[in-house]
Amino acid sequence: MNLLDMLSGQLNDQNALEKLGQSAGANSSQVQQLVQMGLPLLMQAMGKNSSTAEGAQALTAALDQHKDANVSDIAGFLNNVDTADGAKIVQHVLGDKNETVQGNLAKQTGMDASQVSSILSQLAPLVMGMLGQQKQQQNLDANGIAGLLNNTLGQSGNSGMLNMAAQLLDMDKDGNVLDDVGNLLGKFFKK
Repeated sequence: MNLLDMLSGQLNDQNALEKLGQSAGANSSQVQQLVQMGLPLLMQAMGKNSSTAEGAQALTAALDQHKDANVSDIAGFLNNVDTADGAKIVQHVLGDKNETVQGNLAKQTGMDASQVSSILSQLAPLVMGMLGQQKQQQNLDANGIAGLLNNTLGQSGNSGMLNMAAQLLDMDKDGNVLDDVGNLLGKFFKK
């Protein structure tokens, strides 16, 4: 089972969905839809950034800051998640497309943008924590992180969700998310 499938499976737990929903004022079915779209979106955006040597090195450095997060206990993690850090991660990952992407996610889930923002602000540190732990456990360097993300995205059982994530990131509808995401992630990982 790859990282995305593992995270999706853990977050499909009714307690985790309710916890995320309570914090954002959303019902668990809306949260489940957002998790299914939001996790691949965040990981795909990070994967695109890690496709360059500079981006992979910046991501590797950022993951060192999240490697000690206790992500094995999802409920405990969500009780203590730093949503301010999460909001910064989301903002830097999505850059000037943040509002548009969150608006699109809101439309697709029936939530409002503030609910989407609240939940993504909890998911982003979770993704960074999981990746940080994988980096540490597997002793991965920048190339290893890029490979892990590429393998995770390539092997995911959530390929429909990955396609949807790509559509959300492809704001100019040219079929290429690289021109839309490219430098956006670099802004986050350089700060």
